[in-house]
Amino acid sequence: MEVFLPIAQVIVSPIEILLLSALVGILSGLFGVGGGFLMTPFLIFLGVPPAYAVANEANNILATSVSGSTTHWLKNTLDYKMGFMIVIGGSIGTTLGIYTFSYFKGIGKIDTVISLAYMYILAIIGTLMLVESLGEIDKAKKNVIERKKLHVHYWIHGLPFRMRFPKSKLYESIFTPIIIGLIVGFIAAIMGIGGAFILVPAMIYLIKMPTKLVPGTSLFVTIFVSVIVTFLHSINYGSIDLMLVLLLVIGSIIGVQVGQKLGEQIDSYGLKALLAILLLIVGIAIAYDTFFAEEISNMIIKIPTSELNFFSKFIKEFSKDMPFFYGLFSILFAVLLGIAAAFIRRFLSNLRKKYLAKTLKQTK
Repeated sequence: MEVFLPIAQVIVSPIEILLLSALVGILSGLFGVGGGFLMTPFLIFLGVPPAYAVANEANNILATSVSGSTTHWLKNTLDYKMGFMIVIGGSIGTTLGIYTFSYFKGIGKIDTVISLAYMYILAIIGTLMLVESLGEIDKAKKNVIERKKLHVHYWIHGLPFRMRFPKSKLYESIFTPIIIGLIVGFIAAIMGIGGAFILVPAMIYLIKMPTKLVPGTSLFVTIFVSVIVTFLHSINYGSIDLMLVLLLVIGSIIGVQVGQKLGEQIDSYGLKALLAILLLIVGIAIAYDTFFAEEISNMIIKIPTSELNFFSKFIKEFSKDMPFFYGLFSILFAVLLGIAAAFIRRFLSNLRKKYLAKTLKQTK
């Protein structure tokens, strides 16, 4: 079974997209990392043009971030004040990233830029993750207990205009979260990723936020960055394909739930090393694909609007005739999917707790 994506203008297998997005979701839930830096290359391998893969994965990240952030909101594990400071920087960085994206798209080099960016990012992250995981495995075998350093100060901690963040119990310069947000926003606009692989370590090691507030605040920031990226890609390039987004969101949300449950039950040191190897393999595959791009046939298919089904025709005409409202609709679509997924997850979790409590009473 195959479906035609009316905006990206390629034919894909929905089963392949669902399975790959679920796999990436499992890895995200298992290791607590964003899946954008894996899902976007996978979409490219499936034949989706890089510019479209970036935009639609950003919309997918919006939905999954809303889902995760809603859960943290219900648990009150969010620092909104810190989050808004990072979002200010993220808005600036995203705007700069879109201008950079437009420049390379204008000279016809955007596909190469995206591929090269992923090649280097995956190589760096994969190598660092592999070294770290092998070190953790070695320490676990030798039963080494590492003493934590009390305070490490960098130049960024000496910046002026300090502000109190009561939720995190911090007194920090407003420029620290703004600079971090700027970097994350720039990368998100070009690569279609949430930036959690930069944001989470920065929150922990640079800003010194309490660990329990980091995941929720990171997702909160990602929502705003993804909204800007989705909207600007939609109105400027008309590259959001709601049919593709729907497939990505369904697979990702299911996969994340499975990954989180697995993460509670298994030791992740060895699996972290395997994930690092997977990142390196994907990076090598992208490098190969980039350098041999001339030999790969163009998979874009032109199908007249009159021959499309109702849903595909609606998406294509809506995107073309009203790009501004289509961009808003794409955001609303992802947000509603994310909120629905969060409340369904909460309902199922409460149902499971009631069932376990009832079973426990019956056994006594």
